[in-house]
Amino acid sequence: MACIAKSLTAVLFRQRGLFNHGMQAPIFQRAFAAEAKPETKISHDTKYEYLIVGVKGEKQNVGLIQLNRPRAFNSLCSPLIAELCQAVEKFEMDDSIGAIVLTGSERVFAAGADIKEMQHREFPNVYKNDFLGSWDKLAKCRKPTIAAVNGYALGGGCEVAMMCDIIYAGEKASFGQPEINLGTIPGAGGTQRLVRAIGKSKAMELVLTGDKMSAAEAEKAGLVSKVFPVDQLVNESIKLAEKISSHSRVASMMCKDAVNTSFEVGLTEGLKFEKRLFHSTFATADRKEGMTAFLEKRPPKYTD
Repeated sequence: MACIAKSLTAVLFRQRGLFNHGMQAPIFQRAFAAEAKPETKISHDTKYEYLIVGVKGEKQNVGLIQLNRPRAFNSLCSPLIAELCQAVEKFEMDDSIGAIVLTGSERVFAAGADIKEMQHREFPNVYKNDFLGSWDKLAKCRKPTIAAVNGYALGGGCEVAMMCDIIYAGEKASFGQPEINLGTIPGAGGTQRLVRAIGKSKAMELVLTGDKMSAAEAEKAGLVSKVFPVDQLVNESIKLAEKISSHSRVASMMCKDAVNTSFEVGLTEGLKFEKRLFHSTFATADRKEGMTAFLEKRPPKYTD
């Protein structure tokens, strides 16, 4: 059993690129280079058809992505998803960005996948082309992501919100997985992430009935972290992203990795993975700076 546990831990670290294949200990070469590299600054002036993208925050360290397909209630067609993946990737590459906020309009976050796009598709086509497979780019983003949900987040819209690390909701928001009303099931995480967020019974109720859950109910169930007035939601989400961005970027990524790993492995392996990540922070300048700043009673100046 000890050998199995050791091998599972090794697999987790290899999957995250933390092992050198010629060694038996994590070395974190890429994350913790001895010499500081110049920041990578990315231009975000790309013109999108279905998105509005910008940089926000007092220190310009928050990426904001707004879904912008109003005539179709922000339904998630393939071109929109392709643009979303591109915008997320650019923010992920930009060293000046510490967190990303994803939002829609005050009326609707996203009303789901594009039904017209799916109506005449057949099994061989969707299977061979892995339809919806590209949606996972948001979930795999290494930087913290926040969904700021106003209005409807239904079907694919709810699934996209759940791909983010934190969900803030406007007081008039509603969530649901109504695919059962169309003779199908959720296909981008609705039966998986929803269960992990609110439990089996409530998730079953939503996916089997197609009913909606209000913002207040979603907060009570644990799907949503906080609820705000509609006109304050985006600003509050940006404030949260600014606070996250003020911390060590490497430590933030490690926190996210550790929490997400808890959903994939048992407690024993999860605790081992967390402990190894904790140990690895002692190879970073940010860990030393954070502790030194605390003892010297001054704000830390993170560099990693």
